[in-house]
Amino acid sequence: MKLTGNTVFITGGGSGIGRGLAEALHKLGNKVIISGRRKGHLAATIKANSGMQSVELDVAHPASIAAVAKKLIADYPELNVLINNAGIMQIDDAAGAVDEAVLVPTVMTNLLGPIRMTSALIDHLKKQASATVINVSSGLAFTPLAMTAVYCATKAAMHSYTLSQRYKLKGSSVTVLELAPPWVQTDLLGGKSDPRAMPLQEFIDETMTLLATNATEILVEGVKMLRNNVGPDEGAFLTQFNDRLAQSPH
Repeated sequence: MKLTGNTVFITGGGSGIGRGLAEALHKLGNKVIISGRRKGHLAATIKANSGMQSVELDVAHPASIAAVAKKLIADYPELNVLINNAGIMQIDDAAGAVDEAVLVPTVMTNLLGPIRMTSALIDHLKKQASATVINVSSGLAFTPLAMTAVYCATKAAMHSYTLSQRYKLKGSSVTVLELAPPWVQTDLLGGKSDPRAMPLQEFIDETMTLLATNATEILVEGVKMLRNNVGPDEGAFLTQFNDRLAQSPH
């Protein structure tokens, strides 16, 4: 991916990985527009990064997506990079009755949100000389964390959707990438200070290096054990992985 001269729209750009990517791309001179539901996070990010723009967006609501897409196309006609990053992660219980208050928002935000966001912008992106869609999935798309089964399922679905999207857009001006992070020190599940998670800046630095290559899957070194476990013998590692993360950090 070309890392300069872009107009970039990032969902969930007010915190965590989204903010990290936004700031890294902003520092390279790209025009960056971030979005999110929380005004305070957006305002803080914009204040810290002069020239960055923001727009309120809730990707769980189709009307919000439609309105923001219309505004983006009108205000930023050179928009050529979409990063579908917004997501929520909540604990659930796949061994019992799954709470609708967890199930519905997670699927709406993590799966329907990026599909709808891309759908709203894809015709515009196709008109650009060179455009990129980056779908943020997770290492947990490949080796799920059992206590967040719905979250992991939405990320696995995004991996599948990305493969189809990339195939359908071959030969067009739009490149489709998948960014699958490992556990990173962000606000998701209170992991910001967990020593078992990858420091955010380290993740951003390694990710930016990989984005500059021709890779279609952006995989930092720390996520490869999860990505590469898929297959007929994946059960043993999955059990070991979940047992280990169920323990408290020391």
